[in-house]
Amino acid sequence: MRERDTTDTNGDNAVLERVVAQSITGFARILTSARARWVGCEPELRPRIYYANHNSHADFALLWAVLPGAVRKQTRPVAAADYWRGGAVRRYLIHRVFNGVLVERGGDPKTKDPLLPIVAALDAKQSVIIFPEGTRNMGEGMLPFKSGIYHLARQCRDIGLIPVWIENLNRVMPKGHLLPVPLLCSVRFGGAIALRDGEEKDAFLSRARQAILDLQTI
Repeated sequence: MRERDTTDTNGDNAVLERVVAQSITGFARILTSARARWVGCEPELRPRIYYANHNSHADFALLWAVLPGAVRKQTRPVAAADYWRGGAVRRYLIHRVFNGVLVERGGDPKTKDPLLPIVAALDAKQSVIIFPEGTRNMGEGMLPFKSGIYHLARQCRDIGLIPVWIENLNRVMPKGHLLPVPLLCSVRFGGAIALRDGEEKDAFLSRARQAILDLQTI
């Protein structure tokens, strides 16, 4: 029996991954009637750091879904390795569908910089999606930012950081509910910020966080 050409297998896998990605983005748009509002910038094909509020495990999928197709292809969500390695389905989605950047949580930054995979993606002319709160916020407003976004801004000074406010997704996927609730969502993209010369960490974190909060009323 003739062995199947591995190039055929790879092609079939690529088609399947595109179908799964299109199904996820299509479902997200139908469920939420999600729309992107570019209020401070325009979508561009250059490396960017999209940073957003975090209320749901579906946050990055919705943000990813509303990006224009060409931008989406070069944008990678940053995700916790311990969570996304926890099962075959999660591993398939994060690696093969979302092309995510996995980072280790809880390691010693003195022995290995956890930001290295993110910096490598940016150096490769890709964009990333991050959530500076570090964990899902089950309440209103936003949690204080972790310091990672500051160190990323310091290492990648030529990359614009785009604040993003995701509205209503926590109500679409309420805690304790098995099924999502159809509800209109919007994703607002603000103007790029960057670390200023001489700006201290706490001042930058406060300013970056406020840039997201300011998008709530726009």
